[in-house]
Amino acid sequence: MRHLSFDRLHNFRDLGGYPGEGGRPVRWGALYRADSLGKLAGADLSRFTSLGIRTVVDLRYPWEIDRDGRVPVELDYHNLSVEHRPYDQAALDASVLPGRYLADRYLEVVTDGAAELATALRVIAASPGPTVIHCTSGKDRTGLLAALVLSLVGVAQSDIVADFALTELATDRLVADWHDRYGGTLWPGYGRAPAEVMTLFLAELTDRHGSVPAYVRAIGVSDEVVTALRDRLLSAG
Repeated sequence: MRHLSFDRLHNFRDLGGYPGEGGRPVRWGALYRADSLGKLAGADLSRFTSLGIRTVVDLRYPWEIDRDGRVPVELDYHNLSVEHRPYDQAALDASVLPGRYLADRYLEVVTDGAAELATALRVIAASPGPTVIHCTSGKDRTGLLAALVLSLVGVAQSDIVADFALTELATDRLVADWHDRYGGTLWPGYGRAPAEVMTLFLAELTDRHGSVPAYVRAIGVSDEVVTALRDRLLSAG
């Protein structure tokens, strides 16, 4: 089952099952994506612990971690904040749908956050066991890194886009959770993950670099790391 049920986490899911290089599927239980693990407590924490996760890649700003906490168990933990520029609130407020704006933001992240993304790929490739990548809502930063990983192991773009859009199923809970925790107003597209965003992003990343593998080579990720990702995440046959 792709979505895992938690009380306080709303966007926790398994990236397994997608056909990858040579038709080999991504292994179930090897790589997860999630919203903030700082919310884990009680039965949720027990459920999380039962997954045997060994490595956490937290893509949030340090101030978000100070505000909301980090995963409350001792694991191989990496805080790799991939965003270097603040959101343009005026542009967000003017957006009915976030497609063009968010695609452009993702393109900024693959430039500004190149070092952090490269490190994240190396960490996932070297992890000794199940890994989870997360940010606050598990949508933008997490979706971008998930897209890079899935691309590198040979998952089709249509499946990558469809996986990104699954966050739409969590939008109502993410919005309600935001209001409960922080109050105030949100920009209209918060929690939305229309397929258009990832489609635009992958097309323009490919236009700029030729392919996702070419992009990651340009930011210093070796072919050996890509091979290790495939060996770790794809089933044997």
